[in-house]
Amino acid sequence: MSIIRRHQAVTAFHAAESSPTLKQLTLLTRDSSQRLACVLPLVPPMLHASLQAGPIEGSSWCLLVKTNSAAAKIRQLLPALAAHLRTKGWDVSEIRIRVLG
Repeated sequence: MSIIRRHQAVTAFHAAESSPTLKQLTLLTRDSSQRLACVLPLVPPMLHASLQAGPIEGSSWCLLVKTNSAAAKIRQLLPALAAHLRTKGWDVSEIRIRVLG
């Protein structure tokens, strides 16, 4: 007797919803993206393309920045960005910067 296996395609959304680990990762990714969207109005428009949402670890959030010069400017804004996020309900005690380039 042979076993017939049928492979069915699963969407990324369905896979994420059915796995607790992937579901948590999806929620953290969405949260990080929402944080970035929240602080973008406080960042000079010419730096928007240099920023990406990074990982969240507890009350620490990481901003990914493409260049050292953009990171230097963003560092000056960190206290205001963290305060703004707290006023919007996020528990942010620290924003870290990681330069990608």
